[in-house]
Amino acid sequence: MTPRELLGTAQVPGGETLTLYRRGRDFMIVLDRNELMSSRMSGSEEALANMTIDRLGGRQAPHLLIGGYGMGFTLRAGLARLGADARVTVAELVPEIIEWARGPMVELMAGCLDDPRVALAMQDVADAIAEGRGRYDAILLDVDNGPDGLVRGANDRIYTMRGLAAAKAALKPRGVLAVWSAGADAAFTRRLGDAGFAVDEVKVRARSNGKGPQHVIWFARRG
Repeated sequence: MTPRELLGTAQVPGGETLTLYRRGRDFMIVLDRNELMSSRMSGSEEALANMTIDRLGGRQAPHLLIGGYGMGFTLRAGLARLGADARVTVAELVPEIIEWARGPMVELMAGCLDDPRVALAMQDVADAIAEGRGRYDAILLDVDNGPDGLVRGANDRIYTMRGLAAAKAALKPRGVLAVWSAGADAAFTRRLGDAGFAVDEVKVRARSNGKGPQHVIWFARRG
């Protein structure tokens, strides 16, 4: 087996250390022994974008907020579907994630961060949400392994009732909050409903070929 090559490390503000590896043409971002992201598995992150855009129903000039960048799968899938009038704000807290995208993973980035429709905000997505009252047609969250913070404990605040109220306030009428997770969370599903969202919970496969582990995406629509 080809050995992994260490490319870099990054300290998540207020959280854990991320490590970027390469094995052959594949990249992996690892937390301790947990493989958080891999260039071999993009299906559920692409589904996060595609299924959200499907639910927007052809809105004119939509504005999407994506948190965070990861390996750019969600951003690239969204840009492929959105028209020239769309805007996408990407909130990323860890500077090294963007440095890796523009450095060793530049081929994987495929120019998506330089697309004129994209604005990069180097900040906590929770702050971007708090600043965006009535601004977004959709908010797409893939900032951790799900509603329980693994990479950074402070991420939990996004998924509290207060955090969900902030997300709801940042959405336009009939806007969509989409949340990616490595697994199901019945308590979070209930919390979305208690926050006043109409909730659709969808199971998707990790790989774009329909194989691999099963992940979960919640689509929560504001009234």
